[in-house]
Amino acid sequence: VQLEESGGGSVQPGGSLTLSCAVSGLPSSSFIMSWYRQAPGKQRALVASIANFGRSTNYADSVKGRFTIFRDNTKNTMYLQMNNLKPEDTAVYYCNAKVDLFDSWGQGTRVTVIS
Repeated sequence: VQLEESGGGSVQPGGSLTLSCAVSGLPSSSFIMSWYRQAPGKQRALVASIANFGRSTNYADSVKGRFTIFRDNTKNTMYLQMNNLKPEDTAVYYCNAKVDLFDSWGQGTRVTVIS
Protein backbone atom coordinates (compact mmCIF):
# COMPACT_ATOMS: atom_id res chain seq x y z
CA VAL A 1 0.00 0.00 0.00
CA GLN A 2 1.17 3.54 -0.74
CA LEU A 3 0.16 6.74 1.03
CA GLU A 4 0.53 10.20 -0.45
CA GLU A 5 -0.10 13.33 1.57
CA SER A 6 -0.95 16.71 0.13
CA GLY A 7 -2.32 20.06 1.23
CA GLY A 8 0.47 21.40 3.39
CA GLY A 9 1.70 24.96 3.16
CA SER A 10 2.31 28.18 5.03
CA VAL A 11 -0.46 30.01 6.82
CA GLN A 12 -0.81 32.75 9.38
CA PRO A 13 -2.00 32.03 12.90
CA GLY A 14 -5.74 31.55 12.95
CA GLY A 15 -5.73 30.22 9.42
CA SER A 16 -6.95 26.89 8.09
CA LEU A 17 -5.61 24.07 5.97
CA THR A 18 -6.97 20.72 4.88
CA LEU A 19 -4.55 17.85 4.46
CA SER A 20 -5.33 14.85 2.29
CA CYS A 21 -3.91 11.35 2.32
CA ALA A 22 -4.54 9.25 -0.78
CA VAL A 23 -4.32 5.48 -0.35
CA SER A 24 -3.40 3.17 -3.20
CA GLY A 25 -2.78 -0.52 -3.48
CA LEU A 26 -5.54 -1.66 -1.15
CA PRO A 27 -8.94 -0.28 -0.14
CA SER A 28 -8.53 2.40 2.51
CA SER A 29 -11.35 0.78 4.47
CA SER A 30 -8.90 -1.99 5.33
CA PHE A 31 -7.03 0.33 7.68
CA ILE A 32 -7.28 2.32 10.81
CA MET A 33 -5.79 5.59 9.66
CA SER A 34 -4.03 8.33 11.53
CA TRP A 35 -2.25 11.62 11.20
CA TYR A 36 1.01 12.13 13.03
CA ARG A 37 3.26 15.16 13.11
CA GLN A 38 6.88 15.81 13.82
CA ALA A 39 8.01 19.27 14.81
CA PRO A 40 11.66 20.31 14.52
CA GLY A 41 13.69 18.70 17.27
CA LYS A 42 10.77 16.64 18.56
CA GLN A 43 9.55 13.09 18.24
CA ARG A 44 6.74 12.12 15.91
CA ALA A 45 3.44 12.32 17.77
CA LEU A 46 -0.13 11.22 17.11
CA VAL A 47 -2.47 14.00 16.06
CA ALA A 48 -5.67 12.11 15.29
CA SER A 49 -6.90 8.70 14.25
CA ILE A 50 -10.05 7.33 12.68
CA ALA A 51 -11.54 3.86 12.58
CA ASN A 52 -11.97 1.94 9.34
CA PHE A 53 -15.42 3.29 8.55
CA GLY A 54 -15.13 6.53 10.49
CA ARG A 55 -17.37 5.56 13.39
CA SER A 56 -14.84 6.57 15.98
CA THR A 57 -12.11 9.18 16.13
CA ASN A 58 -9.40 10.11 18.57
CA TYR A 59 -7.50 13.39 18.96
CA ALA A 60 -4.47 14.67 20.79
CA ASP A 61 -5.51 17.13 23.50
CA SER A 62 -3.57 19.90 21.78
CA VAL A 63 -5.78 19.80 18.68
CA LYS A 64 -9.21 18.94 20.11
CA GLY A 65 -11.82 21.40 18.94
CA ARG A 66 -9.58 22.75 16.18
CA PHE A 67 -8.80 19.74 13.97
CA THR A 68 -11.20 17.26 12.41
CA ILE A 69 -10.18 13.92 10.92
CA PHE A 70 -12.49 12.30 8.40
CA ARG A 71 -12.30 9.85 5.55
CA ASP A 72 -14.03 9.02 2.29
CA ASN A 73 -13.44 5.36 1.55
CA THR A 74 -15.15 5.71 -1.83
CA LYS A 75 -12.22 7.95 -2.77
CA ASN A 76 -9.63 5.99 -0.76
CA THR A 77 -8.73 9.23 0.94
CA MET A 78 -8.38 10.50 4.49
CA TYR A 79 -8.40 14.15 5.48
CA LEU A 80 -7.42 16.44 8.30
CA GLN A 81 -9.25 19.73 8.51
CA MET A 82 -7.15 22.13 10.59
CA ASN A 83 -8.69 25.35 11.86
CA ASN A 84 -7.39 28.11 14.10
CA LEU A 85 -3.82 27.06 13.41
CA LYS A 86 -1.16 28.08 15.90
CA PRO A 87 2.61 28.43 15.51
CA GLU A 88 3.02 25.29 17.63
CA ASP A 89 1.19 23.33 14.92
CA THR A 90 4.21 23.83 12.66
CA ALA A 91 5.47 20.37 11.73
CA VAL A 92 5.71 17.77 9.03
CA TYR A 93 2.43 15.86 8.99
CA TYR A 94 2.47 12.17 8.17
CA CYS A 95 -0.32 9.83 7.17
CA ASN A 96 -0.35 6.33 8.67
CA ALA A 97 -2.35 3.25 7.76
CA LYS A 98 -2.43 0.28 10.09
CA VAL A 99 -4.00 -3.16 10.22
CA ASP A 100 -2.80 -5.90 12.55
CA LEU A 101 1.01 -5.86 12.28
CA PHE A 102 1.07 -3.99 8.98
CA ASP A 103 2.04 -0.34 9.23
CA SER A 104 2.58 2.08 6.35
CA TRP A 105 3.64 5.73 6.24
CA GLY A 106 3.52 8.51 3.73
CA GLN A 107 6.39 10.85 2.99
CA GLY A 108 4.87 13.77 4.86
CA THR A 109 3.62 17.24 4.06
CA ARG A 110 4.96 20.34 5.75
CA VAL A 111 2.74 22.79 7.58
CA THR A 112 4.19 26.11 8.68
CA VAL A 113 2.25 28.56 10.81
CA ILE A 114 4.01 31.89 10.95
CA SER A 115 3.06 35.51 11.36
